[in-house]
Amino acid sequence: MTRVALIDDHESVRLGLEAACARAGSKDVVFSGSTVTDYLKWRAATMAGPADVVVLDLTLGDGTTVTENVRRLVVDGSSVIIHSVADRPAAVREALAAGAAGVVSKSSRIDDVIAAVRTVAKGEPLNNVEWASAVEGDREFADAQLSAREREVLRLYAAGLPLKVVADRLGVAYSTAKENITRVRVKYVEVGRPAPTKVDLLRRAMEDGIVEPADQEDIARGV
Repeated sequence: MTRVALIDDHESVRLGLEAACARAGSKDVVFSGSTVTDYLKWRAATMAGPADVVVLDLTLGDGTTVTENVRRLVVDGSSVIIHSVADRPAAVREALAAGAAGVVSKSSRIDDVIAAVRTVAKGEPLNNVEWASAVEGDREFADAQLSAREREVLRLYAAGLPLKVVADRLGVAYSTAKENITRVRVKYVEVGRPAPTKVDLLRRAMEDGIVEPADQEDIARGV
């Protein structure tokens, strides 16, 4: 019996995967939740062994990065499959570089997801030729490895808020917010994606999915 953990902040996705695993018969969903931290807390509380395979959403709502999520799970002893939409090759590259066994698109048939779990559980690599090609061709979008705090400061600042307002909204000192933006700029320079102006920062944030076009109006209204 393959022990599977599902980590996705959309309950409907988890319920669908749970039902599919139950139908497959040889898959036991031992955990279903919205964050890696919750999963690791469950492990500690129950003293259960690590799941054989963790099906992980590429982007969770708790501000964590895909790199830290994948690494925590791999170090904990699980193989990781990224379950994602196919529109963020930079983040996919980040996940694979962090140690994910492969990626399955959320547009795939549910049977394909179960087959991927079966393949990875046997220690075999997924056929990620299509994903690898997309990742390889996306060199200009090298990930800057921003921390959760840096991403949040960038999200608000790049969407149009003055830095002092960003600091107030996040409950940090102005100097802290300014330091975060400085570090963000340095990190983007280090991966060959300089962002010297606020417009450049907005472009980088949109490229990396940190700011969506609709976010600017919501952020300005304080949503």
